[in-house]
Amino acid sequence: MKSISIVIPAYNEENRLPATLDRVLEYLNTRHLSSSEVIVVDDGSTDGTAAAAVRHGESDSRVRLLRNPGNHGKGYSVRHGMLEAEGEWRLFTDADLSAPIEELDRLLEAARDSQASVAIGSRALDRSLIQVHQSFFRETAGRVFNLLMRLLTGLPFWDTQCGFKLFDARAAHEVFRRQRIEGFGFDVEVLFIARKLRFHAVEVPVRWSHVEGTKVRMLKDSMGMFVDLACVRWNHLRGLYR
Repeated sequence: MKSISIVIPAYNEENRLPATLDRVLEYLNTRHLSSSEVIVVDDGSTDGTAAAAVRHGESDSRVRLLRNPGNHGKGYSVRHGMLEAEGEWRLFTDADLSAPIEELDRLLEAARDSQASVAIGSRALDRSLIQVHQSFFRETAGRVFNLLMRLLTGLPFWDTQCGFKLFDARAAHEVFRRQRIEGFGFDVEVLFIARKLRFHAVEVPVRWSHVEGTKVRMLKDSMGMFVDLACVRWNHLRGLYR
């Protein structure tokens, strides 16, 4: 298997991060890779997130820490990590591993079979794979967001917000250097850019579980994501994704 980078954006994740890193490293140990790395991107945490990443890096050189200049948002963190990554394939995943890291096998297989440069994890294609559901309100809001997203952007995906996405190195470089949105709406933007640049993307059903402690604030961040949809259209009209 080729080299892979796993990017983990993290904000105040000192409690979950050590177990997450152990699990990711254990997964990588079972795969035949030419090389691998795990990049923790600390988004201005006020707890021991950075220290936890450093401790793991001291015992395993595959783990390295990137620091944002303050708290800038998940989109900023993912862009930072994906552009600094060195792997031929680059995955970003949430620090809570709501999609188990083993699901990376599904994305890699789908990308290979479809000759795709991008493979995105999806909760919507097979809801029987959801082991712990979000609240009814969150799931309903997600469906409304997806409907509006499809209308405004023309993207064909049923779930753009699952935080488990894989890019090959060329797609990662071309897409993320054009990314503008730094908050939670960045997922739609990077998929929109990938499609505009004609990178083939495939949506893949993955196992997923809601984990308590999400950093998404339901009302404030949801409103921001709807605004971000308009920003994607506006940025496109201004030619910022060329």
